[in-house]
Amino acid sequence: MSQKFLPGISAPVRHFAIQLSATRRGARLARLLAERQLDEWGEAYEAARQVVAELASNAVLHGRVPGRDFRLTLRLYADRTLRIEVTDARGDRIPRLQGPAAQDAEGGRGLLIVAAYAHRWGVVETAAHGKTVWAELHPDQGSLNGSHGLGCTP
Repeated sequence: MSQKFLPGISAPVRHFAIQLSATRRGARLARLLAERQLDEWGEAYEAARQVVAELASNAVLHGRVPGRDFRLTLRLYADRTLRIEVTDARGDRIPRLQGPAAQDAEGGRGLLIVAAYAHRWGVVETAAHGKTVWAELHPDQGSLNGSHGLGCTP
């Protein structure tokens, strides 16, 4: 009997997931819980705080459906790659990188921040017409990275 090995597929070493209300308070709680969880795991990902804040905020502002929550998931792999996922109920609103926002604009920079911090990021459809926006961070990414991995496969 032979075992098949699929290169590049690995199970996370650590996993955290929580359902939160699609409110400003829920978005703020997502950031705080992510910070606490990473601290418990002994991981210092400065960029993760910014990425979680942006993705959770986008889920609340653009992915909210009354009565539906959003989900935050953190996965830490053996090579210390951190995958952040935020799932919301609005699969019809796919995020896209836009050009630079006007200096006085109140929004429009969130995904630029995610793209700057993440090694790669993307969007996948989920059940019940939702979507998951994900970003992967490497342990050596303490600051802005400059890579823009839109559309990478999960």
